[in-house]
Amino acid sequence: MDLGISGKSALVLGGSQGLGLACAKALAEAGVHVAINGRDATRAQEAANQLGGSAIAVPGDIASPDKRLGIFNATREQLGRIDILVTNAGGPPPGPVEAHSQETWQKALETNMLAALDFTVMALPNMKQAGFGRIVNITSFTVREPYPNMGLATGVRAGLTGAMASLAHEVAPLGITVNNILPGLMDTGALERVYKAQSEREHISEDEAKQRMAESVPMKRLGLAEDFGPVCAFMCSIHASYITGQNITVDGGLVKSLL
Repeated sequence: MDLGISGKSALVLGGSQGLGLACAKALAEAGVHVAINGRDATRAQEAANQLGGSAIAVPGDIASPDKRLGIFNATREQLGRIDILVTNAGGPPPGPVEAHSQETWQKALETNMLAALDFTVMALPNMKQAGFGRIVNITSFTVREPYPNMGLATGVRAGLTGAMASLAHEVAPLGITVNNILPGLMDTGALERVYKAQSEREHISEDEAKQRMAESVPMKRLGLAEDFGPVCAFMCSIHASYITGQNITVDGGLVKSLL
């Protein structure tokens, strides 16, 4: 299927590995000029090299407010405009809500909520002028169905979800869509921290903890990056122009809610 976005430009935050990289790959395959952001400059450049073509690296830590404008401007200088924004960041540490300090909450807010909002605000003027824009936020299935020991991640991502829902209504008449994709238990580095913590809490091996997670999914397996990237690219396509303000769950049937 031709996604109709060849020649568009995209900034993918946290795009040097995991689900962010999966999105970047799928967009590049659709003919999009992709800027890959990541904290590690070497890894970001390696990811851009892997995509080839017009892909570029724009390294920087989005958790630092003073770095965000530089990342955005570097993308604009090299790609000319940003038609598509994919926000993504590694999840905060798992653990009971009472175990997290105020400093940990503040860091999670900066990384997983405020960074996405800042980049969105910076990208909107050009999207409005062009009459086209796609904003896709990678959040978590726990926004829809809270999970034990994931209160920190759920809390800040729920806040982002609420803000983006309001924004979706505000910009809908302007050709700009705003959606969230909620990954389930995906076999990436981010999940490794979760099953390691589970193995310590339950005094089982990491392999057993990982297997239990896989067994909890109706499809009896963990999700792969390849399950996720094409969904992200479709949500950025011309075919998704009538979809906005939605939370699309990619979880193998894990979430049991009706809505």
